[in-house]
Amino acid sequence: MQPIDPLQYITNDLDALKRAVYAGVRWVQLRIKDQTRDQIRPIAIEALQFCKANDAKLIINDDVILAAEIGADGVHLGQTDMPATHARQIIGPDAIIGLTANTLEHLQQQHEFNATTQTINYIGLGPFRFTQTKAKLSPVLGLAGYQQIMEEYRNQPSVPIIAVGGIQLEDLSDLFQTKIYGVAISGAITNAPNKQQYIQQLKQIIASHQHPIIPIT
Repeated sequence: MQPIDPLQYITNDLDALKRAVYAGVRWVQLRIKDQTRDQIRPIAIEALQFCKANDAKLIINDDVILAAEIGADGVHLGQTDMPATHARQIIGPDAIIGLTANTLEHLQQQHEFNATTQTINYIGLGPFRFTQTKAKLSPVLGLAGYQQIMEEYRNQPSVPIIAVGGIQLEDLSDLFQTKIYGVAISGAITNAPNKQQYIQQLKQIIASHQHPIIPIT
């Protein structure tokens, strides 16, 4: 199983990506919407080169072809994107594949699918709260939603569950009590006046709560 970082950063901006990596982020999802592959490609290439030089992983959102073409560390797929089995054929056996889920049914379907195919490396579950960084937002789960879903899901072997969507530093302790594996954060890191200090605080809280994942066998 590919190692999955419990602190992930999502951005559509190359400069923001560089600042976050300089400040200590080691996993970035480049999520650029409403642009063509040709427009995104040079940004993705520069982002990948920068991440490799700074010991960080780069995940490309949605575009499996681009991720495979530039040799990105992986791809994150939404509910309406290419099936994970097809993505695996394109991106290869060693790349990371993440999927999006919004409900317990999504998680269970992906768990059952992965138990057979061994295709998925992590699942992004959300959104936690309303966020302006994503159009066509799925229904907001809130803490109660995570508690309910994870209570049902955590007793079975699972891929890592990453909470996502408007998450702030003060949310982490309660979220990790639900037994999620990690968090994906965008705006809170982007807007932090002292990114290095903020990221260090995030990592400290995560380290104090994180639990091991039971790998699927």
